[in-house]
Amino acid sequence: MDLVLLAKAAVMGVVEGLTEFLPISSTGHLILAGALLGFDDAKSKVFDIAIQTGAILAVIIVYWQKLRDTAAGIASDAAARRFVINVAIGFLPAVILGLLFGKAIKAHLFTPTVVASAFIIGGFIILWAERRPASAVRVQDVDQMTPLDALKVGLVQCLAMVPGTSRSGATIIGGMLLGLSRKAATDYSFFLAIPTLIGAGLYSLYKERALLSVADLPMFGVGLLFSFISAWICVRWLLRYISTHNFVPFAWYRIVFGLVVLGTSWSGLVVWSA
Repeated sequence: MDLVLLAKAAVMGVVEGLTEFLPISSTGHLILAGALLGFDDAKSKVFDIAIQTGAILAVIIVYWQKLRDTAAGIASDAAARRFVINVAIGFLPAVILGLLFGKAIKAHLFTPTVVASAFIIGGFIILWAERRPASAVRVQDVDQMTPLDALKVGLVQCLAMVPGTSRSGATIIGGMLLGLSRKAATDYSFFLAIPTLIGAGLYSLYKERALLSVADLPMFGVGLLFSFISAWICVRWLLRYISTHNFVPFAWYRIVFGLVVLGTSWSGLVVWSA
């Protein structure tokens, strides 16, 4: 058993769990962390996507009561059916565009320079979104969303196909710009992540199954475990945080971090791999 490889898997799991649901891009952080650790071959890219399932398990546990009540009431409760339909509607654009453009995006955009640029641009968009007037909020709770709201957020989620953009950042900030409250946008982002990330993980494992073997199970197991633990901590913290704070600190983090990556790359201080 390669203990160094398992240690790298644990680090990558923590990075995934801590960044997946914050508006700072888990994919971007995984690309940069993988470049520093030398954990960036073809198999590691499958690993990065697969361990998102661990983070999603944390969301399922945190929102278990809502998910359980929805499942129990789907046959008799119109609100439960509307909630499921809205999640499905928001999920579809990512499926369609992912199948059409996913391969090209991975081939050309998964580089540290693109990631850093997306960090910076996304940071300024968050600053702009947080300046919107409070009167612009028209949806206070995720159950008040219409199918059109769900479709719009689903389309915005597709922007996260560009690494460094952040899926949670696109859906949360996009939802806020579309009239959702900070809580409604955050909740919907979490619910939308369940089919999106599970689907991406299963599709990646199936598509790249020739790269994998039974010997890879310990590596994937460690990554999933650490992703789950760190995501569970992060999700619970974020739900408390948004009740009294905005996303401005994350915007400045994105901007500063993006500038550091660009600066170290251009100066040669750090050689970021593709």
